[in-house]
Amino acid sequence: MAIPDAEVERQIQQMIQFIDHEAEEKETEILAKADEEFNIEKGRLVEQEKQKIRAFYEKKEKNAELQKKIQLSNLQNQARLKLLKQREDHLDNVMTESTSKLREISSDTSKYETMLQGLITQGLCQLLEPKVFVKCREKDVKLIKNVLDKCKNKYMELSNLEVDITINQKDFLPEEIAGGVELSAKDGKLKVINTLEARLDQIVKQNVPQVRTMLYGNNPNRRFFD
Repeated sequence: MAIPDAEVERQIQQMIQFIDHEAEEKETEILAKADEEFNIEKGRLVEQEKQKIRAFYEKKEKNAELQKKIQLSNLQNQARLKLLKQREDHLDNVMTESTSKLREISSDTSKYETMLQGLITQGLCQLLEPKVFVKCREKDVKLIKNVLDKCKNKYMELSNLEVDITINQKDFLPEEIAGGVELSAKDGKLKVINTLEARLDQIVKQNVPQVRTMLYGNNPNRRFFD
């Protein structure tokens, strides 16, 4: 039995509507999925850029902090060096003043003569030689002649040795020094320099830490002490 044309047309229209409906649903599904993927990708790209921006500014902040620390460290070092320079200059001034005051010692003949005796005796004990030459300022020759016997006796008492002492009256120490003597033996191969300047320099070198402490107080960064 043949299907009427009207029924065929109706069925065709139903099929067309069904296909259109399926196509619309598929289109909607595809568009929704595309939107979802787009939003996901957009979010990923945005987050990626945010991370780049955060990393950029974090690096910039770290660099700024590092530069700040370097500048602070440089300023601290400069201040420390300046303070050390001021302290060294002060110490040099103290040394200069001390050296100038040394020249006042020889003005007191009695005290200076006793000092010369001690310096010569000490030099003899260091050399321990039977024949010793003494070099001095020309103006100190008389004072040294006055104490030579005392020096020999004291040396004999300390070492149980005899010594022959000769004053060098051809070659003198410079007149501008504060005083003191220079002893030598074995044609100058052995020598003890006991000028007042040399003695002061030796004392200062041995006592620089104590002098610094006396002038500036204890160093809080110092962990070990002599």
